[in-house]
This record gives sequence, C-alpha cells and structure tokens, in this order.
Amino acid sequence: MLPEKFLNWAYHRRARLVERQVIGEKVHPREIFLGFTTHTPAVITFGSAGLNGSIKGIGFLPKTEFIQEILDIYFEHIETADQPNYSDRGLKILYEQMWSKSAFERTDFSILGTLELAKSHTWTNLHENNMATLLFYEPPAISFEVRCTAEIHIDGVYHRFLNAQHDMFHHPNPDVWQNRPAYIFKIDEIYDNSATKDGFGTPIYP
Repeated sequence: MLPEKFLNWAYHRRARLVERQVIGEKVHPREIFLGFTTHTPAVITFGSAGLNGSIKGIGFLPKTEFIQEILDIYFEHIETADQPNYSDRGLKILYEQMWSKSAFERTDFSILGTLELAKSHTWTNLHENNMATLLFYEPPAISFEVRCTAEIHIDGVYHRFLNAQHDMFHHPNPDVWQNRPAYIFKIDEIYDNSATKDGFGTPIYP
C-alpha cells in the first residue's frame, strides 16, 4: 500500500470532491481547480526529444480482475451518448466504479494510467527511455515526486479501459481510440517534495 499521506491526497481527496459533485453540492470553481492538481501532474521524461515536462490527466486503475466488468459498464454508458445529461451520468458512474468506498478495495495502487493525445515529446522519449517522473503540485506547499517505470499500450485491456474512461465524461469518439495510446506508470519511488518540515525531497515509498 502507498504511504497514507500520498494516498489521502492523491486518491481520497479526489474521491471526496467527485462525491460532492455527484450528490449535487455546489462546489466553488476554485476548489475544483485546486482539486484537479491530484489528477494533472507534470510527466517528466528524457530522450532524443530532450528533457521534457508535459501536463497530463492521470489516475489509478482497477485491479486486473475487475477491469472487464467495469469496461462493460462503461461501454453501456457510452452507447447513450445521444441522450441528455451524458456527462453528469458518466461522472456518477465514474464515482461508483473508481472512487466510492467499495471501489477502493478494487483499485490497484501500484500503477497510474493516462492517454497520449499529442504524440510529441513524451511519446518520443518513452519509446527510448521508459523511466519517468510524475511531479504533482498543489499551491502553495504540497508536492509529490513519483518516480515510475512506463509502459506504452497501443491495444489491449488497459488501452481500452483508459480510452473508455476518458469518454465517460467527455463526448465519446471510439473511432479515434486507435490513435490514442495509453501509458501505464508503475510506481517505483515516491518523495514528499512539499514545503513542510517532513518534505523537501523526503523519501516516503517504498
């Protein structure tokens, strides 16, 4: 299991924010924007494209034995794209499957996943060097450095899952999935880089 301070910030905090939105609580945009920092680290890579940092939307994934079951639920929702309130309904399903109390037990906290939408510097570098760092930052003081080993998936269950999960809230377009590769980041090390007495590059995992 990941260290409690990182898990509480990166997973539980986001789960609580999504829950409040799902139940209809009016959440100030400032709080939503700050909450998004748990989802949008800078992905740092190095290769022939140079030392690069790219902001990407990232999240934990289900354990492998639950992925297909959740995918079936996702596909059922994606087929209703022409019906009203698609995004709101999708967010409720995402909460139930990824951030509810029962979802916690089904989550694999050893990996994080994202999609490649640009195929530019990160894409080039990860083909040559599969080491990456995810740098999270929430103003004014919270920061975590997550060092990872990356995998590129151009097909398969992780590729389908991350594309479907993206389209649960955004307007779905399965026709472009073949051009949206997925990255799986296996967590190797975590450092607390926060500007606190326990931070400033303190190793907290493993």
